[in-house]
Amino acid sequence: MLTEQTRQSILKLQLKYPVERSALIPALHLAQNEVGYLPLEVQEEVAQLFNLAPNEVHAVVTFYDMFYEKPMGKHIIHVCKNASCMLRGADGLLSKLCEKLQISPGETSADGEYSVIPCECMAACDRAPMMLVDETVVGPVLESDLNQVLANASKGANKCPK
Repeated sequence: MLTEQTRQSILKLQLKYPVERSALIPALHLAQNEVGYLPLEVQEEVAQLFNLAPNEVHAVVTFYDMFYEKPMGKHIIHVCKNASCMLRGADGLLSKLCEKLQISPGETSADGEYSVIPCECMAACDRAPMMLVDETVVGPVLESDLNQVLANASKGANKCPK
């Protein structure tokens, strides 16, 4: 499933580290950027490039919530559910967001626009409750801000320039 260009980029990436395996997380990001998510076939390809058992790569993919095993929405919204954010209302924020989108946490809206992922601390406790909307830290966020957050995402206001 990976293009030869991505495969070569992963092999070059391995050369930058004293231990080849240290390049696994950046390699998974490259693979996910190409395919959009990391199905088992892609995980197996990456495992082959690292001479690892596929279950070793799968363990990394399933440990981190930044890797996706299924197709995701056009806009990905991570909602922090750690202590600081929860104390400042993240649980209600997550519920309201999912209600607006008519999904449960971890799901993608029917139109394929948004995926909502509850996640652990994103190290922006000073902005609690906070979200990572596409590639932008947003917070503190109130329930009354959700329409604007979604509108900004739809306009691409939360994408980092490439």
